[in-house]
Amino acid sequence: MSLWADFLTNDQRSIHKWAHYFPAYERHLERFRNRSVAMLEIGVGGGGSSQMWRRFLGPFAQIVGIDCRPACKEYESDQIAIRIGDQEDPEFLSRLLTEFGPFDIVLDDGGHHMSQIAATFNHLYPTVPVDGIYLVEDLHTAYLPAFGGGLGSPDSFVEKAKTLIDQLYAGQRGAPPVTDFGRSTLSMHFYDSLLVFEKGRHLGKRAFQTGANTAHSNVSAYNCRPV
Repeated sequence: MSLWADFLTNDQRSIHKWAHYFPAYERHLERFRNRSVAMLEIGVGGGGSSQMWRRFLGPFAQIVGIDCRPACKEYESDQIAIRIGDQEDPEFLSRLLTEFGPFDIVLDDGGHHMSQIAATFNHLYPTVPVDGIYLVEDLHTAYLPAFGGGLGSPDSFVEKAKTLIDQLYAGQRGAPPVTDFGRSTLSMHFYDSLLVFEKGRHLGKRAFQTGANTAHSNVSAYNCRPV
């Protein structure tokens, strides 16, 4: 059963999701199924999404949900742990990492305020393992002043993400210096209201050319200028 079909037939706790997230979920999270992984879900909502992730990821997954509402503690069950705290509190996040981490999957569906998203990302992203993934949902709030955002605002997480793109090219001529983010991140995927960071091991940048005609191997085929 696909994740979308599971969502549509859900008869347990409530789940609230944008429909267009589901193809991205399946694309990026399929490889974690039936593995011993730890997933952190920031923002528990009605408790149903934690159940959905448990069904999707399988019997070896540990799902950890965090929320600022004490009533969410009742959503704990087999494979699902709930902790109450503030996603901007570094001490709270550090305790989570000590108890459950590192997290192979982090999904930020919390308060959606720019300060919350940035604080959580800055604390948790460096701890995600080399083959892990970090998802930030509902990033349309990055354009809303009420959430600390606005088009072109320096506080917008979308604007921060734009600067991180440059770090993916670190080490190339004209690109910025190599950073920890650039060393550990293989790709960034932008969707409507959803941003996905995929970590991975870099094997070094190596260019090859095959075929019989290699006479112009140092010339760009696009502009005929040396590269």
